[in-house]
Amino acid sequence: MQPFTGSFTQQEALDDDAILAATDVLRSGRLHRYNTVGEELSLASQLEQAFAAYQGAHYCLACASGGYAMAIALRAAGLQQGEAVLTNGFTLAPVPGAITAAGGKPLLVEITEEMVIDLDDLECKAVESKARFLLLSNMRGHLADMDRLSQIVRKYGLILIEDCAHTMGAAWNGIKSGNFGLAGCFSTQTYKHLNSGEGGLLTSDDPEFMARAIILSGSYMLYERHGAAPPPQVFERVRLETPNMSGRMDNLRAAILLPQLARLDESIQRWNQRYREVEKGLAGVDGLVLRHRCDQESFVGSSIQFRLPGIDANAARAFIADAKALGVELKWFGNDDPVGFTSNHKSWRYVEAQQLPGTDRILAGLFDMRLPLTFSLEDCRHVAAIIAHCAAPRVMAQAS
Repeated sequence: MQPFTGSFTQQEALDDDAILAATDVLRSGRLHRYNTVGEELSLASQLEQAFAAYQGAHYCLACASGGYAMAIALRAAGLQQGEAVLTNGFTLAPVPGAITAAGGKPLLVEITEEMVIDLDDLECKAVESKARFLLLSNMRGHLADMDRLSQIVRKYGLILIEDCAHTMGAAWNGIKSGNFGLAGCFSTQTYKHLNSGEGGLLTSDDPEFMARAIILSGSYMLYERHGAAPPPQVFERVRLETPNMSGRMDNLRAAILLPQLARLDESIQRWNQRYREVEKGLAGVDGLVLRHRCDQESFVGSSIQFRLPGIDANAARAFIADAKALGVELKWFGNDDPVGFTSNHKSWRYVEAQQLPGTDRILAGLFDMRLPLTFSLEDCRHVAAIIAHCAAPRVMAQAS
């Protein structure tokens, strides 16, 4: 088997429009979002307007990271110290981290074999805990049945905040991810769908919520300089009772994000082409299980996940090592010891230990791989062939 020589962490270079926009900001010296002249709208505010329009939301706030967006969303929504927040048992560390940073306690919900939140367990835990909040992680770009989830949210009066770090541009029955509850939280970290190194976006249609979030982000009394904010009168009551927890986005990051946003839908088409090539290459591997994509879901295939149900830990580690020796970097969510960006709930020691037998069973055989746009379609076919080659002996060993 010929090794693969591409990089799983190499993103596409920023185009000339983004580079020129960044250069203009650097030459101006006015990187701070409130360093404006007269009625000028800063680039950060222009980004907020553009993303609100893309998302179909009334309001948008540009901030320092997706994790920060989640934390201030919870605070702006009224989370109290020590209050429980329901969230997926399968997610990445910034989600329980944001809950903890906001003063809450993560209450973990089981997942299904489709790698989404288990709606039966969600309903049970909503009843048992009487929790007010659900921070839903659309983990690795997978949307749950959002119709049923919305029914549960309404039935139990849950305040829904969506973590859309992996679902920017995705939709369920034509409704964009992030528009199902009070707020949507997005990331522009390098490995997400827009790349500013670090960065986040928070959207909502609720004016008082967004006013609180803007003050929390560190607007001082300059909230009128925001381009996608509620009117000034909404701030009158909240402006003096809401703390400044500085986490603003600067104009340099906004400058390089605006051109990327303009071509986001084109990028999504390209990601999905790559996803489908890998999916086709893995579809015939006995014992390897791919996510079934239903007609209601419009997804963004910037990564792909598959399961080898029943694989033991030693075999999983050997599978990863064999793939890596042939140039393919896989992540395994069954490892209780965190590796790089990948971790599971057993390693979040700041979260009270919780029993999630269904989730643990699924994570034990769950593997994950990035699909950067720097890969060609032929690269994707090559990578899929390597995974199939390395998986075959593990599947055969399980069968015997």
